[in-house]
Amino acid sequence: MKEDYTPLIQLRRMVFAEVANMAYDDNSKLAQNIENSVYNILPGEVAKYRSSIFKERAILGERVRMALGMKMRQINEHSRLSEGWEEIDKPQRIIQDNLVQVIPFACEACPTKTYRVTNNCRKCLAHPCIQVCPVNAISMGENSTIIDESKCIRCGKCKEICPYNAIVMFDRPCASACGVKAIESDYLGRAIINQDKCVTCGMCLVSCPFGAISDKSEIYQLIQAIKNGEKIHAIIAPSFVGQFGPLATPEMIKDAVKQLGFKSVVEVALGADIESKKEAKEYIERVGKDLDFLGTSCCPSWYLAATKNFPELAKNISSSATPMVATAKYVKNHNQGEKVCFIGPCIAKKTEASQESLRDLIDFVITYEELMGMIVAKNIDLISLDQTKAEVEDASLSGRGFAAPGGVAQAIVNTIAEMDPSIEVKRYNAPGLHECMKMLKMAKAGKYNGYLLEGMGCPVGCIGGPGTLVSKLKSSKALEKHKKESPYFTAFENPKASESN
Repeated sequence: MKEDYTPLIQLRRMVFAEVANMAYDDNSKLAQNIENSVYNILPGEVAKYRSSIFKERAILGERVRMALGMKMRQINEHSRLSEGWEEIDKPQRIIQDNLVQVIPFACEACPTKTYRVTNNCRKCLAHPCIQVCPVNAISMGENSTIIDESKCIRCGKCKEICPYNAIVMFDRPCASACGVKAIESDYLGRAIINQDKCVTCGMCLVSCPFGAISDKSEIYQLIQAIKNGEKIHAIIAPSFVGQFGPLATPEMIKDAVKQLGFKSVVEVALGADIESKKEAKEYIERVGKDLDFLGTSCCPSWYLAATKNFPELAKNISSSATPMVATAKYVKNHNQGEKVCFIGPCIAKKTEASQESLRDLIDFVITYEELMGMIVAKNIDLISLDQTKAEVEDASLSGRGFAAPGGVAQAIVNTIAEMDPSIEVKRYNAPGLHECMKMLKMAKAGKYNGYLLEGMGCPVGCIGGPGTLVSKLKSSKALEKHKKESPYFTAFENPKASESN
């Protein structure tokens, strides 16, 4: 959905900008600003996207509430759009469960996995689809074969054997995108998220073509903290390059972040360097001894998927911290009593930062989309900003490579080569949770003993996360350029990473 600038993406970003505007405005006006927000975003009385302007505003209102960190309202109870605003009008994170939710009246109750006969059917004499069906669910109709969905077991044999490709399979897009099967249905056939299975990867959110799924944000609380004079350091994920247009250099982006009121900007690739050394050491010392394989620990969605679905393999996931956590520790060690905000492509980082053990390390988490909302609200022109390069770079080429599929494993392999060139590392990377689950099944069967396994919640890695602004192709090219600009190849050459050990 990020390859083109769709109306859904436009609405989503308009919501973030509107919430940022509310935060920068007078706090005493918050309740009224919330009520007015849907009219600011969707003025007039003619519907643009749905059957009526009233439905459009009702759905948009729930998006605004979630972007403010508020709870979604019950559809069968009357309450004002601003109901509960006092609970979120604070300069600190609002810890809440159910980060990603389906807005019920926005969901079109798409059919679940279904096989249908198209008008390409020729009523052929052989009719192999009828012959191959194991439950006699297919019969010959007047114009084409017919599938009795009450009998169909969704085996797909009819689709595979049809000589005219006349049978198609489709599923609700959110369910197809979910690699952990967390999308279920309510009594009206609308999608709901099983929060016990969900790993907050956000793939359902960006895959729903009706914009029925949304996530909670904390940009309002972050802006309040900045307005209150809190000293907050931004730590920004390596996939940030290229996110704000081809003319916006990394230096411009960092300067824009500082103009928003952040005290400093540090690349999270520094934390990648720090932790790649630890994971390399862990691989050398433990794989083939007390561990069958080593799974990387970079992606929280991958970690949750592995530990929830294969708890017996949890010990094989690296004990190293994620780059976000390692960078936050570095910043807080150098800036006692000050706060840290992670900026990246990932919704799951909000879940990770909400863990009890990490709440004192990570004070806020926002995505690139949410950062853009703040930049728009403050009318900052990136192209006019400072392009002065930092005297000392934060990260190595290998650390910056964490953002792309295979980059985490490659960084660890590069580091292992520095520590012990005699070790030959077998590795496998699984981009996206569907592939992660397949990889874990194979690992459970012993097929990956001795391997370094990399899991990524997003199919194209962090450069294709749900909070990104541009296509994976553009982001990938920008990342490759940024990697080559680092003066260091591995973590061992990075003095900041060595300082942290």
